[in-house]
Amino acid sequence: MYENQQFQWHFLHPRYWLTWLGISCWWLLVMLPYPLIVWLGTQVGAVMYWIGGYRREVAEINLKLCFPDMDEAQRRKLLRDNFTSYGIAFFEIGIAWWWPTGRFNRLVQLEGMEYIEQLNGRGALLMAIHYTTLEIGASALSSRHSIDGMYRAHKNPVYDYVQSRGRRARDPVGVVYPREDVRGMFKALRQGRIIWYAPDQDYGRKQSVFASFFGVQAASVTATARFAKTGNAAVLPFSHVRLPGSRGYRVTIHPPLETFPVGDDVADAETVNRKVEEFILQQPDQYMWIHRRFKTRPEGEVRPYPKSNSKK
Repeated sequence: MYENQQFQWHFLHPRYWLTWLGISCWWLLVMLPYPLIVWLGTQVGAVMYWIGGYRREVAEINLKLCFPDMDEAQRRKLLRDNFTSYGIAFFEIGIAWWWPTGRFNRLVQLEGMEYIEQLNGRGALLMAIHYTTLEIGASALSSRHSIDGMYRAHKNPVYDYVQSRGRRARDPVGVVYPREDVRGMFKALRQGRIIWYAPDQDYGRKQSVFASFFGVQAASVTATARFAKTGNAAVLPFSHVRLPGSRGYRVTIHPPLETFPVGDDVADAETVNRKVEEFILQQPDQYMWIHRRFKTRPEGEVRPYPKSNSKK
C-alpha cells in the first residue's frame, strides 16, 4: 500500500528549485478561465505535434494499424487532433489537482452513479482506459465517492509529492497501490472498495494473452478477470471525454459487465478489448495513441515500431 506522501524539508534543496518554479507557473496558468486554458492547450498541442519525434511516429503507426480503412488525410487530421488533446491534458491535470471542488464540478456532467449505489457494499473494478482526460475522470468521481487506484512513483520526489497530494485532494481516504501489490488490491475489493483500473496497455507477455484489438493481435492483460473472480468484484466500465466548445466533460459510469469473467482468459480479454474499442471510438482523438500498444508480438512477428535509443 502506498502511504500519502508527507512534505520533506530536503524538497527545498536548490536542485529542486527549477521543479518548484515550473509547478508554480503551471498552477498560475490553470487558474485562468477555462476557455483560455483550452486555447492555451491547443497551442501547446500544436508545438508537441511538430516536435513529437518518436512518440508521434508511434501514434501514427498505431492509427494505421487500428484504422486501416481510414484515408491518409483523415489519419493525419486525427493525429493532429490527438496532439491537441495532449496539450490540453497538460492543463487538465492541474485542473483536476488544484481547482476548488465547486469550480471543478461545474465543468463535469457525471452520469451513472446509480450503478455504484447498486453495489450495496460489493467491491468493484472501475474499468477505465487511457484517455488524455484520465486525471479529470478520476477526480470527478472521487469528489463524489471514495475510490482507490494504482500508482507508479515518479523519479522526481518533488513532483511525486505534488502528484500524490493532487490525486488525493478530493478523496483523502482513498488508497493508491503499486501495480505489483496484487494482494492489497484483492483485499480491498473483498472489503467493498472501488478500484480504478485501466487494462488497455501492453504490460508484456508474462501477464497477458493475445487477443484482438481493432483486428490486430495485442498482448492483453488477464488481470481484469482475475481481480473480478478472486476479489468477488463487479466490473464497472468508466469513461470520461472532453466536450466540444469548452463545455467541460462527460464522465460516465456504465452498467457492470454481465457474465464476466467466463473463465477463459482469451475470451475474457476479448470482452475487455471490445469495451475498450467502444470507448475509443466515442472520441478517438482523446486516446493515448503514443503508447506502444503492439510492442509485444506473437512468436515470429516483428514489432511495428522503429527503434529508439530511449526505448527497448
